[in-house]
Amino acid sequence: MFNERTAIGLDVHARSVRVAAIDTSSGEVVEARLPATAAEVVAWVTQIAARLGPVHAAYEAGPTGFGLARQLDAAGVAVTVAAPSKILRPAGDRIKTDARDALLLGRLLKMDELVAVRVPTVAEEAARDLVRARDDARTDLMAARHRLSKLLLRHGIVYDGSVTWNRPHDAWLRRVRAAGLGDAGPGTLDAFDAAFDAVTMIGARRDRLDGRITMLAADSEFTGVTNRLACLRGISTLTAFALAVEVGDWGRFTGRTIASYLGLVPSEHSSGGSRSLGPITKTGNTHARRLLIEAAWHHKPLYRPGKTMTDRWALAPAAVAARGDAGNRRLHHRWQVLTVHRKKHTVANTAIARELAGWCWSLAVMD
Repeated sequence: MFNERTAIGLDVHARSVRVAAIDTSSGEVVEARLPATAAEVVAWVTQIAARLGPVHAAYEAGPTGFGLARQLDAAGVAVTVAAPSKILRPAGDRIKTDARDALLLGRLLKMDELVAVRVPTVAEEAARDLVRARDDARTDLMAARHRLSKLLLRHGIVYDGSVTWNRPHDAWLRRVRAAGLGDAGPGTLDAFDAAFDAVTMIGARRDRLDGRITMLAADSEFTGVTNRLACLRGISTLTAFALAVEVGDWGRFTGRTIASYLGLVPSEHSSGGSRSLGPITKTGNTHARRLLIEAAWHHKPLYRPGKTMTDRWALAPAAVAARGDAGNRRLHHRWQVLTVHRKKHTVANTAIARELAGWCWSLAVMD
């Protein structure tokens, strides 16, 4: 709730910050253009607070990050980082400038019409950067492997094994290269070398990031949540750690709202007596949603806890392990029910992922 006297809107860019302060008592508006340094912005806001009384600042979440919010908070200034997709803009407004954006943020802040996003801690943001770097490496590796395999396929060279991208497959690739790729020309050989080097280097980068994530998962502030989430089927240590750092504070949700935050609930367009449900909203954290969608597929086969699962349970309290086992049995049962009702597999998996999000929340908030 807005309780301060002055509302300040900040339109933050890489090289400049446009500011607009609105005095709610007199209606006075103070505008300025500042350099894009947190120290300059904090100094200006402090001067406005000394002249116009207690202030509350707001700016849109974006590529400039949360450093400004942390420095304003350290200076004793209330600050709101607004969700850009939730900002109300007049439908007939056809003029957009930095000054008008800053003024709009100040007015919406004064009316409590801004939806705030949570500002992560420095440790959470660092761990999140690591997890997303690993996800980038996964995407790059998949693309590099695709380019290499399709290069061979264009020349009629197909691997006859059942499992690819392991040591036997690597040895086969080297033999194919030594044989000259059949009647391929020198340009094709150079392209093969470039693609093979890319696969090797990106794979090594991914493995290094995996090792670092494993170290943090074993000894950091996220270890407890990671061990509890890993009690669920399909959630490995890497996945559990990624979910822990992507969601951050699980206590701000409930079992019902966590799926909505992750965009796993159906969209709706209802009017009058009609009610129409559509595909999932796909709002919120896309990284966490993808992880849950992938984990949900693991609950389809017959549930038989093996050594891997029991080893993960050993790292968590007995009550957490028991609840994880209950969640695994429930989710596998739901897969069976949806299969009997002939639900499309992708639709059924999304429903399982939605319920899996609730089970993750229940484990994350357990003491």
